[in-house]
Amino acid sequence: MTFRIGASALLVLAGVTGCTEPPPAAAPPPPDVYVAAAVQQDVPIYLELVGQAKGSQDVEIRARVEGFLETVSFREGSIVKRGDLLYTIDRKPLEAIVAASRADQATAQARLEKANNDVARYTPLVAKQAVSQQELDDAKAEQDAARSQLEAAKAAVEKNTLDLSYTRVTAPVTGLIGTTNVNAGNLVGRGESTLLTTISQIDPMLFRVGVTEADYLRMARRGVNRTGDAPRVEGVQLTLADGAVYPETGRVTAVERAVDATTGTLGVEISYPNTTLILRPGQYGKARILLDTRVGAVLVPQRAVQELQSIYSVVVVGADNKAAFRTVKVGPRVDTRWVIDDGLKPGEQVVVEGLQRVQDGMTVTAKPMPATGEAK
Repeated sequence: MTFRIGASALLVLAGVTGCTEPPPAAAPPPPDVYVAAAVQQDVPIYLELVGQAKGSQDVEIRARVEGFLETVSFREGSIVKRGDLLYTIDRKPLEAIVAASRADQATAQARLEKANNDVARYTPLVAKQAVSQQELDDAKAEQDAARSQLEAAKAAVEKNTLDLSYTRVTAPVTGLIGTTNVNAGNLVGRGESTLLTTISQIDPMLFRVGVTEADYLRMARRGVNRTGDAPRVEGVQLTLADGAVYPETGRVTAVERAVDATTGTLGVEISYPNTTLILRPGQYGKARILLDTRVGAVLVPQRAVQELQSIYSVVVVGADNKAAFRTVKVGPRVDTRWVIDDGLKPGEQVVVEGLQRVQDGMTVTAKPMPATGEAK
């Protein structure tokens, strides 16, 4: 009897336990997100352009006469001064040509003197009818021919003397000289003016970049003195290939006449002082030109902006810790931040990290983004 009562009690207890509902699961805590305030400040807007350096003058040194190269009188890759001797070409063949042309000049001079004497002698004799008028006319014709031959002989002497001077090749400008393309013993100048080397004036140095039409118009509006002038843009910063900023700033000195039809850009030249001679022709770098200053611009970290099919948005966290997606209109990027032209007010908090955990209208736990930009 006791056993039956115990069994019944167990059945009743089991029935009660089986009908009890489990307690509801606790709601997950709001996700942690890191936020930053949209700041308002004046922002300089820069145009960054990749370009290549070239000398303010790049002068090709060529052989202007034919002959065998005798000497190379400079150190390759060094600075040479205007008038410095660079090359000498064998002078002997040209000296012989000069001597022959001077002899031809002397012969022509003697012929002219004889013709002058004949005309002077025949003129009074014609009046006395001692010689015919025909003989006088022939003497005058010979005089004119001799005079012309003398002028031609003088021109030949001048030309050959000039060619002889070309056997000494000197630097036409002061600048950085390249490597020599020919060595002593080579025949140069046969059939063409052989390129010997190139000299570049590298102080100042020119930096050539290509600017789109739109950017050129923005740059031109910044400062044009009168119609047709190049934009008076100064303070152009140059970043070298190793990331270092060149200590001198440049200025725009020239703009191409027309837009390149193949690239759609205008060539722009920027001049930089190069007293340390660290800039060399052919170097690449990045020019940074100040185009404008955006007054009272609203900025947020670039990581806070999302893009989907050219539509930009941010997640704003309100005072009630509710997250709200908001479409914005973006402007230019400035370092690690983005200018927001429309859709956001200064001081509003935007999510920088944790965007993937947020849904529209969700309650979040907002934490300030560390100054280092790395969430902990």
